[in-house]
Amino acid sequence: MATESNGAPAGAPVPKETKTSAPAPAEGPVAGPAAAATNPEKLTPAQLKAKAKAEKAARRQKVIANKEAVAAAAPAKEAGKGKGKQDGQPAQSKQHRGSMSGRRPSIGGLVEKEKDVRSGIPECFSHVPMAKRVPLSQAHKDVDPAVLVAGQQMATFAIKDSISRLEATLLAFKKVIESYETPKGNSLSRHLVPHVLNPQIEHLTECRPMCFAMGNAIRLLKTKINSFDINDPEDETKEELLEWIDTMINERIKLAEYLIARNAAGLIEEGEKVLTYGRHRLVEKTLLKAKEIGKTFDVTIIDDPYEGGGQTLAKTLRQAGINVLYSPNLGGLRPKVAGATNVILGGEAIFANGSLNAASGTADVAMAGQNAGAKVTVLCETINFDRERVSVDALTYNEIDPERNTAECFRLLYDNTQDKYISGVVTEFESGGGNSPAQAILALLRTREDPQIA
Repeated sequence: MATESNGAPAGAPVPKETKTSAPAPAEGPVAGPAAAATNPEKLTPAQLKAKAKAEKAARRQKVIANKEAVAAAAPAKEAGKGKGKQDGQPAQSKQHRGSMSGRRPSIGGLVEKEKDVRSGIPECFSHVPMAKRVPLSQAHKDVDPAVLVAGQQMATFAIKDSISRLEATLLAFKKVIESYETPKGNSLSRHLVPHVLNPQIEHLTECRPMCFAMGNAIRLLKTKINSFDINDPEDETKEELLEWIDTMINERIKLAEYLIARNAAGLIEEGEKVLTYGRHRLVEKTLLKAKEIGKTFDVTIIDDPYEGGGQTLAKTLRQAGINVLYSPNLGGLRPKVAGATNVILGGEAIFANGSLNAASGTADVAMAGQNAGAKVTVLCETINFDRERVSVDALTYNEIDPERNTAECFRLLYDNTQDKYISGVVTEFESGGGNSPAQAILALLRTREDPQIA
């Protein structure tokens, strides 16, 4: 039988093309992807060049169209932003609008937000750290819940002073050690610090810069852990670590607090006029101890106008029967200090050169007291001593107050008092009359029977 070129029998009707059949390929040198897949013929170099040129032009047109769409939507966004403010609702940030597209905020957006928080800080203070609240969703997966709680309390200043932060850190580390189990093939002395403790320390430091007491205690704890033999039983090692932490809390915090209050109270003379700044835990216990042993004296409190802790101290002392003169700020400091015979101040840390790191305003009170001829006594635990670093100003070791940081101004939490304005330092170790010169800090540390400190 004769057939035609399409394979149908001669004389047979040719079937019509249905709607489901593939469309004919577009004419011209450039074919779409579908057409290229059905066309077994290889494209010539000229066709490939034309195809690339057409794709490039299409991409350029798409970019132009996107820019025009963004420009057209800008007035509407501005109008919506103004309306949100008028309704009392905060305008959406760029980061939030970006999240509407279903994508997570980029790292660049988080860095931009951090820069906005510190936008009012001059460049010369850019190295000074500041506490911040770390969302729980961004915390490291290995951070213990007890450490998360301690970090939030430090970031929000629910725990402020260095000793309270130290105690909270040690108690949180006790929880970490209690729940720790050494993985197979490892030893506690080699695995605990780098894989377990370091993530906890990094989280606490991210929430708020580490204080001197925390740094000293953590170094001692790491030294203690590294001193264990790799073959020591895990249960015995953990038990010894927990006992070591309890000893640190009892001796370096609680017992030190009692001894400092007792030693400093003995330095207050009968009928003396004592002046202090703000509210410090050691100063408060010293004054109450002096009243308890039967001494009569007057107290002048110059308060920190930002913290207001002096009001609480004044109420406590008055309830104990102590005559108190309260001043809400540093205004008129010289005449107030002129009538004092003993200025008692609390410290956050003491450097190797004898300079004092304390709450902002302490340096003004110390200098005024020294110039007025009064004794300037500083109360500080030895766990707060820094035997390796020196400080001559308040710009190297400090923090920015996150609650008082605006685009117009900011506030430093601490200041630096030179040793020449300090008459003596009272610690938990008796030396002569109960206090030591600020310049003798290193010698005082060497007298300790703890080889890890001395």
